[in-house]
Amino acid sequence: MRTSSTIEWRADGITFKKDEGTGSDSGRSSGEIFVVGMGPGDLEQMSIKAFQVLSEVEVIVGYNTYVDLIEELISAEQEVISTGMTKEIDRTQLAIEAAQEGKSVAMISSGDAGVYGMAGLVLELMAEEELELPVEIVPGITAANAAAASLGAPLMHDYAVISLSDLLTPWEVILDRLEHAAAGDFVVALYNPKSKQRQEQIVKAREIFLKHKAATTPVGIVRNAKRGNEELVITDLESMLNEEIDMVTMVIIGNSESFSFAEWMITPRGYQV
Repeated sequence: MRTSSTIEWRADGITFKKDEGTGSDSGRSSGEIFVVGMGPGDLEQMSIKAFQVLSEVEVIVGYNTYVDLIEELISAEQEVISTGMTKEIDRTQLAIEAAQEGKSVAMISSGDAGVYGMAGLVLELMAEEELELPVEIVPGITAANAAAASLGAPLMHDYAVISLSDLLTPWEVILDRLEHAAAGDFVVALYNPKSKQRQEQIVKAREIFLKHKAATTPVGIVRNAKRGNEELVITDLESMLNEEIDMVTMVIIGNSESFSFAEWMITPRGYQV
């Protein structure tokens, strides 16, 4: 893949610029797949590597909403393959087929492609079909890390990440994981905490945490983390359900040492202050 993107550094941040000649080398003899973590959503939170890959590949494959988030990076010369929710296997097969045709392909995920993203599925399907296409996983900022940065420092000690969606994981398994994470006094980051169809999972999760943690345990709730319309609040286990929680919300529940100060949520690492 030819690298022709330029990067302009400014005192107040980074401005990405795309050269007129940006594009893939048409003389490529074999295809390749880049599984790209886009980060939380805003382009300024994307890695330089992800920006370069998305600027240069011939084909971009992704969920409709994620493709919309990077629309301004996509050129008229690039092919875009997008599908709706629950079509992950279809998207992945289309990406693999495009790479087998000799094209450079970016399969995009929000956050990090290896955390509830597409990296695993790409590699699973390739293993199943015994394919040996070149693959590179491009990391990105996860939703948990993006939310944590907005809240302050809630993940400074051991933490667990658990999705409350039972679409792919049995609810009984999720309950068991919640129980053990709460009993182990982990800080816990909850993905997919609530949807229009799933209203009770977050209620049950809170009940489990209240068995092992004080009602005053800090809870950070961040909607649309590191996107332009971000909303956040720091509350506690007792009151957390009074806040708006949905599928674009990250919920971070502290451990027994976590506390709030001013507008920050903090979990001590153990340094002697």
